This record gives sequence, C-alpha cells and structure tokens, in this order.
Amino acid sequence: MSTNATAAADAAAIVSQAFRTYREGFRGFTARARAHFEAADWHAAQRDSAERLDLYGACLAGALSQLRERLGDRFLDRALWRAANRAYARGLAVQPDSELAETFFNSVSRRVYAHAGVDPAIEFVHPAATEPLPTEFASVTRTCPRRQDTAGLVARLLDHHRFARGYEDLGRDATRIANELDRAFPSPILALETARPLFFRNKGAYVVGRVLRAGGQSHPIVIALANPRGRVAADAVLLTEDEASIVFSFTRSYLFVDTDRPRELVGFLRVLMPRKPVSELYDAVGLDKHGKTELYRALLAHLEGSDDRFETAPGQRGMVMLVFTLPSYDLVLKVIRDRFPPPKTATRREVMKKYELVFRHDRAGRLVDAREFEHLEFERRRFSGPLLEELRAEAADTVAIGDDSVVLRHVYTERRLRPLDLYLREAAPADGRLAILDYGEAIRDLARSNIFPGDMLLKNFGVTRHGRIVFYDYDELAVLTDCRFREMPRARYDEEEMAGEPWFFVGENDVFPEEFLPFLGLSGGPREAFLARHSDLLGVTFWSAMQEEHRAGRILDIYPYPPEKRF
Repeated sequence: MSTNATAAADAAAIVSQAFRTYREGFRGFTARARAHFEAADWHAAQRDSAERLDLYGACLAGALSQLRERLGDRFLDRALWRAANRAYARGLAVQPDSELAETFFNSVSRRVYAHAGVDPAIEFVHPAATEPLPTEFASVTRTCPRRQDTAGLVARLLDHHRFARGYEDLGRDATRIANELDRAFPSPILALETARPLFFRNKGAYVVGRVLRAGGQSHPIVIALANPRGRVAADAVLLTEDEASIVFSFTRSYLFVDTDRPRELVGFLRVLMPRKPVSELYDAVGLDKHGKTELYRALLAHLEGSDDRFETAPGQRGMVMLVFTLPSYDLVLKVIRDRFPPPKTATRREVMKKYELVFRHDRAGRLVDAREFEHLEFERRRFSGPLLEELRAEAADTVAIGDDSVVLRHVYTERRLRPLDLYLREAAPADGRLAILDYGEAIRDLARSNIFPGDMLLKNFGVTRHGRIVFYDYDELAVLTDCRFREMPRARYDEEEMAGEPWFFVGENDVFPEEFLPFLGLSGGPREAFLARHSDLLGVTFWSAMQEEHRAGRILDIYPYPPEKRF
C-alpha cells in the first residue's frame, strides 16, 4: 500500500472510530434517560438533555485533532481526502446507521474545507430526491395480536415495557386505555404494532405505534407514561395523527430513544405521521445533525422541481433578522442584519447566543427549533430582485452575491408559520379567540420553562397547522429568573404623568407587566378573551411566583397534550 493510501486509510479509520464513539455515547445517554425516568430524577434528565447536544461536536473535535496530528502537511490534500472517502465508504454497507455515518464524515470534511458548495468526490452526496425510507419495520417494531378483550391486549403491550419499580396499577391503566380505544374504534382491533424502544423526554415516557384494524386500516397510538409517585402510571392515550405529531413537534426538546437502526425507526414514525418532514423526525429522536442533512437535501430537491423565487417573508419586517422564504416551501431562512436600528442595542454575538440558548433549553412546545447553517450556496436567479437588494443593503457581512450565485455565510432555518398578528386579521372571530387564548397559554408555558420572551408583540408569535401558538423571534428572549418584574411607579406630579420618557429609573432587566396590554394593541373580542383568562399575566404576582418555583429548583409539568386528555 502506498504512503498516500495508508494515510487515507488511517484518516478513514480515525473518522470511523470517532463516529462509533459518538454513537456509543449517544446510546449511553438514552440508557440513562430510562434510569432517570424510573428514579424520577428530573434534574438529571434535564442535564443529560443539554449535555447530549455537546456530544457530536466533542467527537468531531477529537477526530479533527487526531487527523491534524496524523496527516500533518497533508491535512488539506484533496487527493488524500478523496481516497479517505472511498476507504470510509467500504465499511458503510454493514452499518445499520450508515446514513448517520455519512453525515459524520461530511461534518469532518466541512470543517477541513470551510467553503460553500459541495465537493462530491470528498463528501457523501445523494441525489437531490432523498433516499426512500424503509417500508419494512420488523427489526424496530413489535406486534401484539388480539387474543382476548382490548384491556388484555393493552396489558400485554404494557408488560413488554417493564420498569424496575413496576406499574402503579397495570390493570387499571390497561382498562382506561382500552376504554378509549373501544370508544374511538367501534370495529374490532386486530393488533397493536409499536416501536420496540420507549421514547423519553423530561418527565414523560411514550409507547409509540399504531392500531391495526380490519381492511388494512391503521391509526396512530401514543401512550404517555408518567412517574408521579415512584411507580409508573399511564397518563394519557393519544389516537390521532395530529396528537402524535404534537408529541414529536419541532417546538419541543428532542426525545431519547435507543435504536441501532434509526432510518427504519424514522420510516415507521413517518407512517404514523406522514405530513411530518423526515428531517424533523430525525431531529425529534435526537439526531439533529442528520436532520439538517435531510432538510438540506429536501430543499435542494424542491428547488429542482420548482421555479418560484425566494422573497421576503410575510409579516412585519424585523429590526434584527432579515427573513425570507420560498412561497412553495414550508420554510423560512433568517440572516442577521449588519446593523440594528434603535431601540435595539444587542450585538450580533448576543443574538447568536439567544439562538444557542433556545437550542439547548427545554422548548416546552412553544419555541421553534432553528437550525444553523454556514456557507449555503444557491443560484442567484432563485432570488427576487427586491430581496437581492435588501440582502445587499442590510446583510452584506453575511451574504455574498455573485453573478450567478448567492452564498449565505451564516443563516438560520425555521418552519414557516403564519404570524399571529396577520392570523388575527384573517381569522373568524371564534378562531381568533382561541388563538389569543393559546397565546396566553404559550406565555405561561414559556414561564414554566424559565423563559421570558422579552418582545411579546403578536408579530413575534406564529400559528402552527395545529392551531398552536409558538414564539420564533429570539433577539430579546431572556431567562425568566434574570428578569426583575416591577409594578409601575405612580406619578407624583402632573409633569411626571405627562412626561414622554420614564421619570423613574429603569434597569436593563426591568419588566413592567402592566404595560403588556396597551403594548399589544388588542381590541374587541381578542382583548376581552385575553383579559377573561389571562389578566394575571398583567401583574407582578404571577411572574414572581414563577421565579420562586425556578429558584427553588422545581421542574414544572408541561404536557404535550391538553389537560382533558389526562386520566
């Protein structure tokens, strides 16, 4: 073997070992998630949720350090890296998680060559139409056929998922779930097919699968398990695609699930939730780096099959972010403006830290997952003229516009939502009332997760296809316990009452809840609905009580299903 071939083989082996270290560490976190759930150690569960996010980068950094040491002057040798790619590929055929291994290799090469575009001789590049998902799931699912009544079927299913301290009352839980199944599906249930592993997040564990009925009919089933008193109990059963999709939402922290065949598991989940993008399903099970790969490939595939152009996204223009979208695609791209007009005082770095905070924090179903990309390249012809002019004028530090291409040196992507202020103008009165009520619930859920949105204007919240209200503008977001909630001082003189600027001292982290309602500009039915249910958000008491809960170290319950679904 030549010296160059030996070095390439060594490089491939270093990347391969780093990937295996990552996967072993990832599965270790998942094993601990089960132990934390059984012990009701919610603080440990939260710590692991954050620490798992660092694992990929740590393994990547270790690989790069070893590669620099092994390759020396040939670290940037493209011929060597092309040979390393071929050597690495030879080991992928026997790996059930080969798609993750390819993404890991690409992550390494992207850091070796920080550039726009893709080198197909060095990176693993699939056709723009992404690889089809598996259609057989026997290796990742278990089927329980019906042998007796529905309660007996459910009891057998739950018994497959045993816990060290057992169930609080397995017969009771099986009967409760069976009653819901029999009510939802009057015709006979033939079997329950569920994923072999459990899914864990925060204080919950989930059995995920489908109800199989005569005639080839199937329906999602998600059994939510809780551990409120030291032994496991069923908390809810969810039986629709929409309910399952909310558990796996892009607004929630990633789940912990143990599988060595992620693509088969994602394929099974896609059968349950066919409208959910493959990229979001990979994200949901904690494989966010490959989720980014799937998103990018899907976007390229859509660009190949469409001819519309990127344009400024609907809604009010932001002072910090320049937001644009492809009308035919359910995605927005956000770049940070070069300069922020008053009253914005944040720096670019501070804005990026807010997005990092959201990525690492419990999103509680109310914060949109934002993926961060560097050096994305698109054809210039796919951008509208006004958008190009705005990018050139407002984001020249981030965007390079060439004769034929546009390179986004740094960009965030998010699921496209309808801004709440626009939605309220268009919605029927009853729908508008529901939206403004859920807007208040979104603020409460954020507070329960120790987050204060900062800028509570309706334009910064969006409406999902499920009608849920979520927050997506993070430049003024803050940790709730860092805020100082104050009552508005009363003016002593007429001059103070009429002053255009505050006559009293206002600190950087001071918040005056009394100002929220006039600031929002609600009127008519939405205003009345908000005041009827959420008037306590306009006073200091609610916010101070939330701060006391967090400072006392309590982790508050936030469920991915409505209260009426709980047993």
